[in-house]
Amino acid sequence: MASTIPRGPRQVFSAFQWSMKGLKACYQHEASFRLEVYLAVILVPLGFWLGQGGVEKILLVTFPILVLAAELLNSAIEAVVDLVSPEFHELAGRAKDMGSAAVFFLLLMIGVSWALILIPHYTH
Repeated sequence: MASTIPRGPRQVFSAFQWSMKGLKACYQHEASFRLEVYLAVILVPLGFWLGQGGVEKILLVTFPILVLAAELLNSAIEAVVDLVSPEFHELAGRAKDMGSAAVFFLLLMIGVSWALILIPHYTH
């Protein structure tokens, strides 16, 4: 149900606090998220440094950040599935696998975008 409460600085700050709480929880409880954070800490600055021009920099930097966003959503799906269905259920497993597949595709996109952008720069 949509909120009828007017939005202002206090609500924006509350939303920011909830987002930070979610990041902290994911970092504390999800090993995959921690690994992807480490990857992003390396790749984002490298993307700014190695990209030639704005478009290349955006492409090299965006995918590692999208992986983090997808992992947050995947972890949220997994938490809700575990809460609702602690015992194994085929649909629960399917939901978890699909979330994982979304993260996998974005990880592939990191490799593809980095290869397509950087290989031509260094093979001439």
